[in-house]
Amino acid sequence: MKHFSAETISSLDDRFRRNLINSLHGVRPALLIGTASSTGNQNLAVFSQVLHIGANPPLTGILFRPDSVDRHTLTNIRETGFFTINTATTAMAEQVHQTSARYPDGVSEFEQTGLTPAITNGFQAPFVAESPVKIALQLAEEHPIERNGTILVIGQILHIFLREDILEEDGFVAHQKADSLAVAGLDAYFGLQNGQRFSYAKPDQPIRKTIL
Repeated sequence: MKHFSAETISSLDDRFRRNLINSLHGVRPALLIGTASSTGNQNLAVFSQVLHIGANPPLTGILFRPDSVDRHTLTNIRETGFFTINTATTAMAEQVHQTSARYPDGVSEFEQTGLTPAITNGFQAPFVAESPVKIALQLAEEHPIERNGTILVIGQILHIFLREDILEEDGFVAHQKADSLAVAGLDAYFGLQNGQRFSYAKPDQPIRKTIL
């Protein structure tokens, strides 16, 4: 096996190290964060560092890179307190990736990529109309990570909108039916295939498997 020690990692070429560490943990959901500034400028950006914090209350976390440069999404969340999380499909992959380009402040990634902004239930931040799962959140907490200067933003879920055909009877969201998009590293995108779902694991019971 190839071995990278801490000393080796620190001495790697910047681009190689960035690709290695970003793709090391495998695929993650490619999610679009929609925001609007206090003056109404709409912004859209792809994020893969999104994590489940808790179900009661329903909380979701987003990890932001250090704000040493303009972070329009983070700025908008701080200004307004609201944002949306939208899943993407494999058909949207190129548009999703294009949202990572560093457009000037005031330039809408919706307009640049052809994705459609949607305002639903009067919510201040825009949703992505093409998304099969749309989540509206309000800023709940912000935590700086001192070790590397990143910022963990936690939002509380206020609204969920999703296609009825991907919601199972037990509440499970079947992302394989939605053809949801996943990402590894900074530029590799994948569809969801060969899924398996298992029964709740107990010490004295066999596991039941369902092929998705």
